[in-house]
Amino acid sequence: MTEKMELKSVEVWDGNLAAAHSLRQAQVDVVSAYPITPSTPIVENYAKFLANGYVEGEYMMVESEHAAMSGCIGASAAGGRVATATSSQGFALMVETLYQASGMRLPIVLHVVNRAMAAPLNVNGDHSDMYLGRDSGWIQLDSFRQQEAYDLGLMAFKIGEDHGVRLPVMVHQDGFISSHTAQNIFPLSDEVAYSFLGDHQPFNAMLDFEKPATYGAQTEENWHFEHKAQQHHDLMTKVFSKVEEVFAEYEKISGRKYRIVEDFMMEDAEVAIIAMGTTVNSARLAAKIIREKEGIKAGVVGIRLLRPFPFEQIKEVLKDVKAIGTLDRSSPNGTVGMLHNEISGVVIENEKVPAMKNYIYGLGGRDITIQMLQDIFKELDVSAKAGKRVGPIQKFINVRGPELSFLGK
Repeated sequence: MTEKMELKSVEVWDGNLAAAHSLRQAQVDVVSAYPITPSTPIVENYAKFLANGYVEGEYMMVESEHAAMSGCIGASAAGGRVATATSSQGFALMVETLYQASGMRLPIVLHVVNRAMAAPLNVNGDHSDMYLGRDSGWIQLDSFRQQEAYDLGLMAFKIGEDHGVRLPVMVHQDGFISSHTAQNIFPLSDEVAYSFLGDHQPFNAMLDFEKPATYGAQTEENWHFEHKAQQHHDLMTKVFSKVEEVFAEYEKISGRKYRIVEDFMMEDAEVAIIAMGTTVNSARLAAKIIREKEGIKAGVVGIRLLRPFPFEQIKEVLKDVKAIGTLDRSSPNGTVGMLHNEISGVVIENEKVPAMKNYIYGLGGRDITIQMLQDIFKELDVSAKAGKRVGPIQKFINVRGPELSFLGK
């Protein structure tokens, strides 16, 4: 038996420690890990919990992030509850194996502490690595603050391990802004957390010799298409209802409500910012201020579930908005940002199509201030009043040198 860790009703944890405690309370069987800033403390703290007897599991120190996910794949296929963490270049090295994990329907949990992709080398946060994994077949949950990294870390196991889903889950948080900054965290007790998850019930465990299963099969043109179509179908038809079910169950034990699309002051909003990560909280404050100061009917939409993409939920939230600013924290390198592209594909289906502008911001950890977000709302209000987009489609925020704007005048 593992030793119980007594927790107070409130703890002061940074996002990494919060994520690590979610792994401890889930009693993860195997953590296969290779360190990379800024995610290292997640697996480092799990190792401490294991050394101090708070978990009964295996900690595999491997030679690369590719090997870390490969170890997770083997352990999950064998029937274990499995997790790891990574960032940036390590995430990029994992990409090959991410497709293996999802294609084999293995419910691994991966904490991704989002960080810029090189070159040039940068250890601070943006969403370049998050965007890199969006088509890998994983469920992707996004936390806006430290409490949510803990909560979503627990819920990820419940969602991915469900036998109707059987897919791996990423939990994202912003590097340094969330991962290394401490806030009050309200954890569940160990008993309540584990009761919420329950014992892991593997599906088609490779070591269950009474029910043989094949992993790593080769299909070629005869069956590859059908496998991928089935995986896509399950993502789009089974995951949404399961996520909502788990969110509702978690609210009952924690008092914290989560939604797939987190809308804020959108009931009468005419202009809206759509964002992810910690910027959602800043945008909410900016919306409140701009409503009071300028009378602009501003709202904010935070994307909680990036994959599968909540097309219908976003469509409903944005049906009456006149102008939208999509905030992409990743360089699009030759086009509009990913979030702008996806939101455009949603709103084109609405009866009223809003004006849309794409803002690139915060690359490599660059700040975006409350005032900058207010200025974005003001720009959107101009377009809303004109009934069309005013100014370029795309704009880079808070970048030195000449103003960078592209795609339109």
